[in-house]
Amino acid sequence: MPPEHDIIALARLREDEQRAAAATVGYDEVVFLHRPDGALENDLALREELVRVIRQFKPDAVVAMDPTVVIFDDGFVQHVDHRTAALAAVDAVYPAARNPMAFPWLARGGLGSHKVRRVYLFWSDRSDTWVDISATLERKIEALRAHASQIHDPDGLAERIRSWAGEEGAPIGATAAEALRIVIIDDDEDEGPG
Repeated sequence: MPPEHDIIALARLREDEQRAAAATVGYDEVVFLHRPDGALENDLALREELVRVIRQFKPDAVVAMDPTVVIFDDGFVQHVDHRTAALAAVDAVYPAARNPMAFPWLARGGLGSHKVRRVYLFWSDRSDTWVDISATLERKIEALRAHASQIHDPDGLAERIRSWAGEEGAPIGATAAEALRIVIIDDDEDEGPG
């Protein structure tokens, strides 16, 4: 985007795009934290916001980018906001969200500790799990198209995604897959939530 572009208007546009993408894949709600683009910091305030969301929604799993990847094998440098958000998500999951002493005012307000059992990391160079997405690949592409303000080559998008998904599918014999690194934080399935 050119420097003269209205950053508030751009933020609103990107929120609308995210809502459209989420609706395409079946999500009813998206939570925005309204942090400035290019200036995200993994600070206490961000972790508190993430812990609040985790304790509110009580997910069994959280999906984030692999925060350990700065430069991919192909030389692509991961955006600093992506790395920061990923590390903040991992820090919020463990130990913060499950620790009753972390942000005790949240617990006093009704948001007690919650144990996320797994973290699924994408864009990892240490993937250990592949999920067949052959049946949903076209929906993924449609959702990505909703982010029009961030797509530099809209005509090539579908082919790029199909190619990447095909490469990821090769290890499991699928036409399309997502490669993930799974971090198991809590393997005690009998323990129950929280």
